[in-house]
Amino acid sequence: MPRPVALAPHDPQWAVRADTLMADLRAAVPGAFAALHHIGSTAVPGLVAKPVIDLLGEVADLAAVAAARPALEAAGWRWRGENGVAGRRYFTLDDPQTGARAAHLHVHAAGDPMIPWHLAFRDRLRAEPETAAAYGREKARCAARHPGDGGAYAGCKRAWTDRVAGEAVATTVRKDHRGRGGRRRVT
Repeated sequence: MPRPVALAPHDPQWAVRADTLMADLRAAVPGAFAALHHIGSTAVPGLVAKPVIDLLGEVADLAAVAAARPALEAAGWRWRGENGVAGRRYFTLDDPQTGARAAHLHVHAAGDPMIPWHLAFRDRLRAEPETAAAYGREKARCAARHPGDGGAYAGCKRAWTDRVAGEAVATTVRKDHRGRGGRRRVT
C-alpha cells in the first residue's frame, strides 16, 4: 500500500533520534554491525525531509544480518528482504503508538558500492548548502507530483539523487587517491 509523502522542516531532534536508534540496534544485536550511519535527508541540517530516520548498517557479510534478523524483529524492526535493491537487506520500524513509519534500516555487506554512495551523497549535501537547497526543491517538486505515493515520489527524484551521488562518489575517490598513482575508475 502506498504511503503518503509529507515533507517537514528539518528537526534537530532527528539526529538525537538516529543516535538512540543506533544505540538500540547495537544493544539488540551486539557485534552484528561493523558500523551504523545516519543517512538520508534527516541527516542533513536544514533540509526538508519526510520525518523518517534512515540508517545504514554495514555488516561483514549478509549472513551476519540473517543471523541478527530474529533479534531485530524482536526489537520491532520488520524484515523486508532486498526490497528492490540487490545486495541490500532492508528493515522498517513503525511507531508502536501511531503506526507511522519511524525509521528505515538499509543493511549492506562491507564493500558494497551502495555504502559509499549513501555516505558521499549525505556528506556532499552537508558540505554544500546550495546543493542541499536544490535537493529540497527537487523533493518539493516530486512531493507535489506524487503526494499519495512514496514509491512514485522516490522514483521521481531518483535521477537527481543518482547524478549528485555519482558526482560525490567520484569526487571522494579522486580525493582519496591523490598521490597514489592517479585516479581510480568508479563503476
